[in-house]
Amino acid sequence: MSTTSFGPVGTGTDILVPYPDPPPRHPDEMSSHRHLSERGAPYLLNWHFANPDTTLITAELYIAPEPRSGTKGLRVPDLMIAFDVDPEACYRSNAYIISEQGKPPDFVLEVASRSTGRIDVRDKPADYAALGIPEYWRFDETGEHHGVRLAGDRLVDDHYEPIEITERPDGSLEGYSEVLELYLRWEGGWLQWHDLETGRAIMNLAEMQRIAEEERQGRLEERQGRLEAEQRAEEAERREETERQARLDAERIAAERIRELEAKLHRRGP
Repeated sequence: MSTTSFGPVGTGTDILVPYPDPPPRHPDEMSSHRHLSERGAPYLLNWHFANPDTTLITAELYIAPEPRSGTKGLRVPDLMIAFDVDPEACYRSNAYIISEQGKPPDFVLEVASRSTGRIDVRDKPADYAALGIPEYWRFDETGEHHGVRLAGDRLVDDHYEPIEITERPDGSLEGYSEVLELYLRWEGGWLQWHDLETGRAIMNLAEMQRIAEEERQGRLEERQGRLEAEQRAEEAERREETERQARLDAERIAAERIRELEAKLHRRGP
């Protein structure tokens, strides 16, 4: 088996050759990093769905219909979510291979940038629909590159139909993802994820930091409590030892006095 710049080439064996890493992004595409990675979106969504063994939430990974298909024309979404899959297989292949997983990803999202905005709107819907991806979402901080600030498409038969986006009283924009059972919001230029049942935003980094700090403080208090308990036990042991020594001293003094009295009586005679 050998490899080319377009991906793995097979020789009929089962030897796995991972896909190459996607090419470096254009500098103006770093908006996806700012809105997703820096804000911890993949980690927070993993925390929310709480099933890392069968849920894949990742970025910067090729979506390939088949293994050894080459990388030409393959898409690398800013965020990909797939349920009931084998994440380890993706990491071994360095790609999401649909035939290997038995299904396409459930959700993909693209964050707008100057260099990709038109492609996100013009080309990628047809590409993602052809792969059978149930939902394709787009987020644009300003609306400059996608034409709108939040948009979602849901696969119906073999084509996408738009998901309703509503404006809330506070000016935020909201659409509902059926596959995630979450509301996606454009809120003050940031992408937010809100729980269907509670309507509240899912865990954010500030809350996680607060929980981590509370746990750290709890561990410190627990440790301090153990130290204080150990100190009290040591003090009680010292008091007990002091009292024991005092008893021994008192017994020794009493014995000495008894011996002195006995000696005096002996000297006096009968």
